[in-house]
Amino acid sequence: MEHKEVPGMKFKADIVGKRKLFYIVSVVLLLAGVASMLFQGLNLGIDFTSGNKMIVEFKETVDIADLRTALTEQGITGSKIQELDNGSYVLKTPELTQQSEEALVNALEAKFGSLTVHSSGLIGPSVGAELKKSAAIALTLAVILMIVYITFRFELHFAIAGVLALFHDVFVVVAVFSIFQLEVDSTFIAALLTIFGYSINDKIVVFDRIRENLVKVRKEELAGLVNSSIAQSFTRSMNTSISTLILLLALLFFGGQTTRIFVLAMAIGVVAGTYSSLCIASPIWYDIKMKQKGNHVEAK
Repeated sequence: MEHKEVPGMKFKADIVGKRKLFYIVSVVLLLAGVASMLFQGLNLGIDFTSGNKMIVEFKETVDIADLRTALTEQGITGSKIQELDNGSYVLKTPELTQQSEEALVNALEAKFGSLTVHSSGLIGPSVGAELKKSAAIALTLAVILMIVYITFRFELHFAIAGVLALFHDVFVVVAVFSIFQLEVDSTFIAALLTIFGYSINDKIVVFDRIRENLVKVRKEELAGLVNSSIAQSFTRSMNTSISTLILLLALLFFGGQTTRIFVLAMAIGVVAGTYSSLCIASPIWYDIKMKQKGNHVEAK
């Protein structure tokens, strides 16, 4: 039977042939992350540790940047500030003594004028524990649903490769935050969940192209077919990732302190997800298929 050449076979990069190199790069980074987690852990923010939460309302309009500066002048670092719809501000700070809290209120009143403290209290670590529990449940449900969906749409081998690559992406983000001791708060959890959804979409694009080429080609060397599928998906994947990164970088530099952790985690996740979609997920699928079928694959 006549063979049909898969479009994109002239792609020079032999991703499958160099897959062991990509595996090594990922393993080294992941091991560095594991070592960092063991020796220094994550730099948990006040969402996961004890801290104070105060809701205040100023008579005059106050800029969040000025408010954060005022807290820093009082020796309070690592604070989180959120403006509510009614013009009040939520101040989350490391745990303060009663004297320190009173001194803070007096300093804010002296700098910004009259203010009203609507509520003030301690945030216990139970809040962080609840966040982690909810995140774990959400991630577990997401993994199960993704396995079911990818298996139904493609096959189980694609699902296994995709989920392994997803865990790679998420742990790369966690590893970077641990290695550089970047603060982890509740928005970090939201970023991890978002990365799961974003990253799997990129991988499905490549998997879909592999499936199409398996149908188009009666008999073809599997490594060449996977390389061609990656080549055909490369431009789309890169354009999507670069466009997303441009937006994220704009938010990182101009979006303010409140969204910085979320945006930074997302940016790392986009880079890791693009890399794994092209260099990790499809090679893993290739290795699984090679163990099952040998050096050639027949069209379905």
